[in-house]
Amino acid sequence: MLALLGDYTIQTVAMGAALLGISSGVLGCFAVLRKQSLLGDTLSHAALPGICIGFLVAGSRDIGTILAGALVSGAVAALVVLVLTRMSRLKTDAALGIALSVSFAVGVVLLTYIQGGGNASQGGLDSFLFGQAAAILRSDLWIMGAVTAAALALVTLLWKEFKLVSFDPGFATSLGLPVVALEVTMTIMVALAVVVGLQMVGVVLMTAMIVAPAVAARQWTRSLGAMVVLAALFGIVAGVSGAVISATARGLSTGPLIVLAISVIVLVSLLLAPGRGLVWASLRRRRDRRSLAGRQVLSTLYGLAAEHGNQGYPTELGALDAFHGTPTRGTMQRLERRGLVAPVTHEPETTPHWELTPAGLSEARRIDDASRENS
Repeated sequence: MLALLGDYTIQTVAMGAALLGISSGVLGCFAVLRKQSLLGDTLSHAALPGICIGFLVAGSRDIGTILAGALVSGAVAALVVLVLTRMSRLKTDAALGIALSVSFAVGVVLLTYIQGGGNASQGGLDSFLFGQAAAILRSDLWIMGAVTAAALALVTLLWKEFKLVSFDPGFATSLGLPVVALEVTMTIMVALAVVVGLQMVGVVLMTAMIVAPAVAARQWTRSLGAMVVLAALFGIVAGVSGAVISATARGLSTGPLIVLAISVIVLVSLLLAPGRGLVWASLRRRRDRRSLAGRQVLSTLYGLAAEHGNQGYPTELGALDAFHGTPTRGTMQRLERRGLVAPVTHEPETTPHWELTPAGLSEARRIDDASRENS
């Protein structure tokens, strides 16, 4: 593994993937919190016409010009979305869908035009659709690093404002903050993240890198600061993992492997994150059902004891089953382990009977009093 990481090409790809993970993880958090997960998809597809225009302007595959074109076209698409949502009755999802489809269609037309133009430099331009990590140069890393650094600096500088706009734009407006300008800034920052990832994962898969790290991080924490840090960390892990796996497995593309790696992280987070994971939620629901069943049985025993004027009235297990319409043996055994009920004999009957213990009587009385107060 150390020898593999010592390879120049793999180092370059891994560093590019790490930069992608940082930028997309941090900036994607604000898109997810603003319920604009489709924004990354729109901006990544809107980058295609900018890539083509950048190539036409430069006349070659100059990465700086191409990425600048992608940023401009992405920003224009984002502004179109804002105008459509604020100046018309269209909802955000409809505006995003319009911007995505129109811009991608324009990009495909321009790409077809370039490919039919006979310019030898256009070879491999379509790799921006799905990414071509192996083509990244060390000089490209400086551009990616500068974009990432600018985005992080802007987040740091406007942290409080971005946080307030993301969670409560109405309150931010009441405080006199320029909400529209801040939203435009955040959207352009997401476009920056898209630009960073174009060479690595391409236009089509870039939306996963905007959404997935933030979604995974959201499962583990309730703090925005921790969420941003975790999202960046998950993005780095996924990026480097995808790059290393691609280097060890011949013929596998880096971009899709990075997306698969972050998808695994999302799946693990959805299942196992404490408090929010599906596994923990299932266990909590099971515990709640058992607790509810226990309270219901205690209330039944208490009611029968009160009706017969005998606090130690023995109740037959079959009667409890019939009353609740479900087997109660497991519930009675759990209550017995807690010291709330005890098995008793009731001559001449031979069937199992149960009675409340002093602790069970006290607990049942508390449940009954709470039920009366709530009603």
